[in-house]
Amino acid sequence: MNLSFWVLDVGQKTGRNPRVLLWGIDDKGRRVLVFDTFTPHIYVVPKPSVSVDSLLNTVKLSSIEASPITSVEVVERRLLGKPVKCIMMSFDDPDYSNQYVRKLERIPGVEGCFEADIRFYTKYLNYTGVTPCCWHTVKASPEGGDHYDVYVAEEHPKPLGEERPPSLKLLGFKIDVYSPTGSMNPEIDPVILISTVTGEGVVRQFEADGHDDREALRSFVSYVSEYNPDVVVGFYSNFFDLQYLANRAKHLGIKFTINRDGSEPHISVYGHVSIVGRAHVDLYDVASVLPEVKLKTLRNIADYLKVKAESPRVSVDLTQLPRYWDNPSLKGKILESSYHDSELLLGVAEKLLPTAVSMSQVSGMPLDQVMRAGVGFRVENMLMREAHVSGELVPARGERARQPYVGGYVLEPRPGIYRDVAVLDFASMYPNIMIKFNVSPDTYVPPDENVRDNDVYVAPEVNHRFRKEPPGFYKRVLEKLLKVRREIRERMKKLSPRSQDYLLLDERQRAVKTMTNAVYGYCGWTGAKWYLRQVAEATAAWGRETIKKAIEIAKNHELKVLYADTDSVFINNIPEKVEAFSREVESSLGLEIKPDKVYVKVFFSGAKKRYAGLLEDGTLDIVGFEVVRGDWPEIAREVQEKVVEIILRSENVEEAVNYVRSVVDVVAAGQIPLEKLVIWETLTKSPEEYKVKAPHTVAAARLIKAGGRLEAGSKIGYIITRGSEKISDRAYPYSLVKPEEVDTEYYITNQVIPAAMRVLEHFGVKEEVLLRKKTAKQAKLI
Repeated sequence: MNLSFWVLDVGQKTGRNPRVLLWGIDDKGRRVLVFDTFTPHIYVVPKPSVSVDSLLNTVKLSSIEASPITSVEVVERRLLGKPVKCIMMSFDDPDYSNQYVRKLERIPGVEGCFEADIRFYTKYLNYTGVTPCCWHTVKASPEGGDHYDVYVAEEHPKPLGEERPPSLKLLGFKIDVYSPTGSMNPEIDPVILISTVTGEGVVRQFEADGHDDREALRSFVSYVSEYNPDVVVGFYSNFFDLQYLANRAKHLGIKFTINRDGSEPHISVYGHVSIVGRAHVDLYDVASVLPEVKLKTLRNIADYLKVKAESPRVSVDLTQLPRYWDNPSLKGKILESSYHDSELLLGVAEKLLPTAVSMSQVSGMPLDQVMRAGVGFRVENMLMREAHVSGELVPARGERARQPYVGGYVLEPRPGIYRDVAVLDFASMYPNIMIKFNVSPDTYVPPDENVRDNDVYVAPEVNHRFRKEPPGFYKRVLEKLLKVRREIRERMKKLSPRSQDYLLLDERQRAVKTMTNAVYGYCGWTGAKWYLRQVAEATAAWGRETIKKAIEIAKNHELKVLYADTDSVFINNIPEKVEAFSREVESSLGLEIKPDKVYVKVFFSGAKKRYAGLLEDGTLDIVGFEVVRGDWPEIAREVQEKVVEIILRSENVEEAVNYVRSVVDVVAAGQIPLEKLVIWETLTKSPEEYKVKAPHTVAAARLIKAGGRLEAGSKIGYIITRGSEKISDRAYPYSLVKPEEVDTEYYITNQVIPAAMRVLEHFGVKEEVLLRKKTAKQAKLI
């Protein structure tokens, strides 16, 4: 029979006669599992002086009994653009790929083995063209099944080219943990509340009986099985919620069987937590596409996306959970706060899931992995698919030391406030440079190779050379991506901007744009399979030349360039001159530059990548200040953001000074809630591995001594207490600190005042003024 289905999740069963598992939804809305077969194989490339035919017999005799070689054949491929004859060797079990590599690379005459380090089902997807989150048709035989229909493919599925996803059952969840120490140890600290929300907006809460969470966990597991979601979403769920639930259940002897096949979740590739047969998507990972939101919390993301909850906004700080839970009159606040967050979780999922689906379609990576994987891995997966189509062997990943190179050009701004400032960005500057100058690992010409000057492009400053012909691998891929995006945008022009098809295509074109722009960063990543430092270095050099020429063109049009950074210029907004400037840049440099935003006012601190602007819609756009960092306490971020807002909205320095003074008074009086004073830092290694005492390591050691459990990757929240010792010796976990023990002077002089002075120092304000130590004349605004 012919089956049409949408691929939701991808898995594998290795061993002799391995199979790929394609979980999905068919065109009648039924949940299906399709088994397909694929033959594991690697490529053996001979040394230049060795005939490939002379290696055939030796390779055949290298068979491993547990996974016998099934075939060897001579094939023609390209390696970094150069034609090679190699041996395609197939065998039974993909788990033996690395053993074969070690054995074959000891054979004299073998240059190397390729594509052995690619995951079995990833290679299957790359070779067959099966794409996650897309519709396919397959000739298959039914095999029954209880909770889902099982099929065996008789041939590989074929893409149908349909973007619209089926109706997906969605379940969001979040947990609250009772942890007096703040370390959250699943062997000690119970899960007091699990809140869930369905795609239809139904919220259910599974509440612990006091500190006994056994029934809450069992009920949650039963509910997941009963509701049977296709997509499970959380926020920070890869790092915390799912792992904590699984470890807590294990400690209590409860089977955490929420996978579609009745098994338990496990940590898989890229560190994501896999729920077999379902797609687990951590919205924290998806929020990586929102660089405007620097401090990524669920509520910050919801605010940015304009997601509103129906329930009243209630917030209970993490540090206060134990106190609220143990107090019957306050316990309800935890339930309300979690209910509110569940509604926000659903709203954020509705906004961001289409982004993840589109990125999965473009990169070819499964939905549950694509946003957890780094940008480099997304690009690489896309490149591997393109490599197969064009007959390129995928290079092996190598160990390389980081080789720094000069990046983009920055014209630093003069400090002050400027009005009516236009920001113009080059459209896909680096991809277009790589296309224009054919920059690619396979077109690079080493210094000792003789070529005619007319046959190469030479990068400015660094003098790296790249062949003009034939088109390089990167050029072919980038041109294809840009063509796909143009075609998508043409299709969008024929649709209503409010239609579902338009919105789906818009997400897809944005995903294509993101991947296109990420190729430059990938080529400079030392972990890349297609890494070549000269490619990244030359592209950056051409980029610096481009932005400098753009600055000169702006000056010729009597436009003042206030700031420039990599591919953006900030100029005074004179519309007719800005338009003429854009036209000349495009005609003379061959690159498109377009207005990105207009600031009514913008404040430059004088340092690169540190400014704040007031946009035309009245919102603040803050870049580079402490307000966007997570390692400063909330009080410092709050003060800095308010100071920036006062300066930009009212331009009243005295008002900003008085505001800071009022905060200083409140902090000095000990009236700031403890949670606003907590400084959070992440442990990059196990606490015992630290040799140098720092505040967060000292606090971590104290938390462990008090019964907490911390490891590499854990976050530690600490407060500085009173005393005469070094600051690091006065750092205590927030859960062990009482309000009267806080060193208010430290927070005033080391947090509040420095955060405010990052802005106010540019207007003649001295620290003494904020501390009322003496008066000083305020400088006027620029």
